Amino acid sequence: MSDTKFNPHAMAQAQFDNIAEKLGLDQSTRDLLRVPEREMHFTIPIRMDNGKVKVFSGYRVQHSSARGPAKGGIRFHPDETIHTIRALATWMTWKCAVVDIPLGGSKGGIICDPRIMSDREQERLCRGWVRRVFDIVGPTMDVPAPDVMTNGQHMGWMMDEFDTLARGRFPGFITGKKVGGGGSLGRTEATGYGVVYCVVEALKRLKMDITKCTAAIQGSGNVAQYTLELFEKLGGTMVAISCYDHHEKKVFTYRSLKGIKAKDLFKSVDKFGTIDPKKAKTVGWEKLAGSAWLEQKVDILFPCAKENEITGENVKKIKSSVRIVAEGANGPTTPEADRVLFKNGVFVVPDFLANAGGVTVSYFEQVQNNMNYYWTHEEVLTKLREKMVSAFDAVADLAVKKKIYMRDAAYYIAVQRVADISKYRGWV
Repeated sequence: MSDTKFNPHAMAQAQFDNIAEKLGLDQSTRDLLRVPEREMHFTIPIRMDNGKVKVFSGYRVQHSSARGPAKGGIRFHPDETIHTIRALATWMTWKCAVVDIPLGGSKGGIICDPRIMSDREQERLCRGWVRRVFDIVGPTMDVPAPDVMTNGQHMGWMMDEFDTLARGRFPGFITGKKVGGGGSLGRTEATGYGVVYCVVEALKRLKMDITKCTAAIQGSGNVAQYTLELFEKLGGTMVAISCYDHHEKKVFTYRSLKGIKAKDLFKSVDKFGTIDPKKAKTVGWEKLAGSAWLEQKVDILFPCAKENEITGENVKKIKSSVRIVAEGANGPTTPEADRVLFKNGVFVVPDFLANAGGVTVSYFEQVQNNMNYYWTHEEVLTKLREKMVSAFDAVADLAVKKKIYMRDAAYYIAVQRVADISKYRGWV
């Protein structure tokens, strides 16, 4: 068994090592960029509604600040690990670099399950997390954002706690905020839309018509929801979608060969992105095993949930009809599976390119906060599409020129940019 299957950070390091060797990076640069600049592990004691104190574990990892303030979400999940947080912080560095925005990479998390916590308990947890990391975050140091099972309300509580401690108003401390509270229009759909913008460009290169394409998607949260929305708007048909059911503690796939509609999905999920089985049945979706999304005879697969989901074992279940894998999730494909997809000629749009729409609009949000002037929805999405298409073309053109895998091409560009600025600063 490969260690990378169980340790996302080891997987991220293996990907980096591969590119560092091909780029011929010197040892000091490799040593600098292979591990985080800084990380914090801490406890957060919270008084629960029943009067008892519960102690939660929290993290903040800053991988690189070479290109600008570190940037990365904070996730709430009962199975969160420091290995995952390290990997995600690393991928955030490459993500910001590949779309050429002046930010570094970070990530945070708390081991908890907000689905079984009251709003009051979640607010205390958010404020407690900010108090722990206050000295190492801020608009010019490290900017958090929503991630798995966190949302705009969580960001509002965190912003207020930061403002209270800093004795001022600093909306640029955090992104993903509510519109009217310092948030940007277009942020909610940014990641999912960015995934589809990349797929549209991939289809052009493959000379495929999106209106004749079918797809299956893993996940039913924010990224999956808006990936489906835009894919459907452009004429594509989504036939299957997977979802983790926290009541039954397992994953299911819902399928409709006529096409799963975005409006039906939005009606069927709760605020955590979990599909209600009764509502799914009402709209006529067939309930299948959790892995069934991967086994559909479709043109495109959208892994939009967790890391390490397409592995050396289950990659063999992917049908030969699949031409594109667009990674809306972070690190969904293991190196073992990557090799199989490359051998089979599947066009993979790598995670830190495909899902960079979220951090791109987060950057736009910071810019608007700094100006105290806010753009229209159309302006935001137009700028987002321009950024995503430009980044995609640079990666795809390099892949063709060097006859290499798309993931390697994306890494070439991102790692070189971070290495160059690290040298410029005199760090290595």
